[in-house]
Amino acid sequence: MNNIFITGIGTGVGKTVASACVTEALGALYWKPVQAGLQDATDTQTVRALLSEPGLVQDELYRLRMPASPHLAARKEGLIIYEDRIIERAKQLQHPGKPLVIEGAGGLMVPLNGDYFTIDLVKALEAKVIVVAQNYLGSINHCMLTAMALRNAEIPVLGWIFNGDYHSNEDDIISWSHYPRITRIPRARRLNRDFVALQAESMKPALLHQLAL
Repeated sequence: MNNIFITGIGTGVGKTVASACVTEALGALYWKPVQAGLQDATDTQTVRALLSEPGLVQDELYRLRMPASPHLAARKEGLIIYEDRIIERAKQLQHPGKPLVIEGAGGLMVPLNGDYFTIDLVKALEAKVIVVAQNYLGSINHCMLTAMALRNAEIPVLGWIFNGDYHSNEDDIISWSHYPRITRIPRARRLNRDFVALQAESMKPALLHQLAL
């Protein structure tokens, strides 16, 4: 399967904007299998509004009202998230010449059900991973734990996307993790299609280089 999985070192680090930029750069399909939290615009709706080709965005498989860990939100609604359904749907979405960009919920160790974690799904999807990070107190630890989990699981990593203002921490994280920097997405004065198109064009050479390795 031709899958690129976008994960983060935690919640709220900019995965959705990064996913939109990667999707735009590659002319890929975008899919978030599990959406937990429907009060505001969903991540799928946000990405659809940011892409030059909104039709590349696929609908979620699970839409859960509660903004919480997927397993908890599903439990609240009396549902179970079945990993087999996600994997089967990913197979159905495969398109010749178009990668499938899959946005996860939170980080790698977010549970989807009682005994299945996001990192298990990434492995089953045979996906290459992009890790989205942001600088904050404790982010080095979160970055390195994420890198360690990926390496221990023998999951291929394309590299890091850093969000926000530059900090020397990202140079250290690249050195320690041995994963390259794909790009850094600056703070957006206006988050719109023009901003995403600009960032997509900037990151495209590095993305294509990493995918070709």
